[in-house]
Amino acid sequence: MNFERSPRQRARPASGPADGGETVRRARAADIARAAGVSTATVDRVLNRRPGVRPATAQRVVKAAAALGYLPEADLLATLRPKPMRLVFLLPAGTNRYLRRLGQYIAQANEPLAPFNVDCRCQFVEAFNPEVLADALLRHGGKADGMAFMALEHPLVREAVGALAERGVPVLTMISDLLHSRRAAYVGLDNRAAGRSAGFLLGRFLPQRSGKIALIAGSRSYRAHEEREMGFLHIREEMFPSIAVVGLREGHDDSEQNYRQTRSLLRQHADLVGIYNIGGASDGVGRALKESKRDRDIVFVGHGLTPDTRAMLIDGTMDAVITQDPEAIVLNCVRIFTNVRDGREPMTGVAPTQISLFVRENLP
Repeated sequence: MNFERSPRQRARPASGPADGGETVRRARAADIARAAGVSTATVDRVLNRRPGVRPATAQRVVKAAAALGYLPEADLLATLRPKPMRLVFLLPAGTNRYLRRLGQYIAQANEPLAPFNVDCRCQFVEAFNPEVLADALLRHGGKADGMAFMALEHPLVREAVGALAERGVPVLTMISDLLHSRRAAYVGLDNRAAGRSAGFLLGRFLPQRSGKIALIAGSRSYRAHEEREMGFLHIREEMFPSIAVVGLREGHDDSEQNYRQTRSLLRQHADLVGIYNIGGASDGVGRALKESKRDRDIVFVGHGLTPDTRAMLIDGTMDAVITQDPEAIVLNCVRIFTNVRDGREPMTGVAPTQISLFVRENLP
C-alpha cells in the first residue's frame, strides 16, 4: 500500500473547519519528518514499508504520523510489520497425484500459515528436465525470499542452487535431496529407510517368501528414488535372498507409462509375485494389474496416500502405501525459512519427517 500523497492530495483541506473557523490542513510527509526528526526520504521508506530504516527510527516516524492524524492507527501499525517472506515452491508437472495434492495445499496455505508472515506460491515445472529446473530456480529465485523444490541430481541444478545462495536466497530441497550443494536443508523422508520398509513388507507379505518381484521408479535422476531402490535391495539381500528382482524400470511418475511398463512385465514374467512402485502414479500399475486379473495374486507396495491409492488399498489392489504428510512438509519448510530469516540455525524446532505406513485396516 502506498501511503504517500500527491501534491494535490497534500494541499486538500480537511472536510470541515476547526472551532475557530480555520480550515484544518492535512498533515504532510514534511510535517511528519519535522516531528520525528528525520528526513522526508526516511518517512517515505517507513510509510511505504521499504527496507533500510532502523526499527527504533521507524517507530518514531509512526508515532509522529499517528499524532498528526496522517492515517488511521491500524494502517500506521501495519507499516511496522515486516513484509511477508515470498516463498516459491517448485514441483514437477505431470500426473503424480501426490505432488498435485501437495501443490494444492501450498496454494491454499497462506491462511493457516499466517502466524509465520509468509506468502507461499507454487509453480509446476517440466519434470525430469534439469535445464528447465535450473532455469526456473534462477528465474523465480530473483523475486523470492526463499525457494523449495524437489531436486534432480544434476550439475546444472547444483550450480543454480549455489548461485541463489550467493545472492542470499535460502534454498530447501524437499522429498528428494541434492547432495554436495549449498541448499540450506532437506525436508523429507529417510528414503533408504523407506525402501527398506517396502522390501520388508513385500518379503513378509509373500506366502512363500520367494519368487520374482519388479521395481518401477520415476527416475534415478531423483536421489530419493535411487536411495529407495538401494534400501529395498539391501533388505532383500539380508532377509529374503530367495526373492529374485527382475530389474528396475522407469515410468517417469506417469500413469500411462507405468501402465505400459506393468503390462510388459506381466507378459515377460508370468511368475511375477510382487511389484514395488518407488515413485508416483501408482494408478497406472493398478490398472494394468486389474486388466490382467493379477490384482489379487501380486503383492503391490507403493508411495503416496492419495484418493486413487486409498481406493486401491480398500479394494485390495494395493497391499501397503508408504507416505509423508504434505502439510507437514510445507510447515517444516516454512519453519526453516523463518529460522533463517530470524538468524537461528535452520533446523531449530523442526522435527524429522516421519514415515507413515498405511494398509487397508488403518486408513484414516
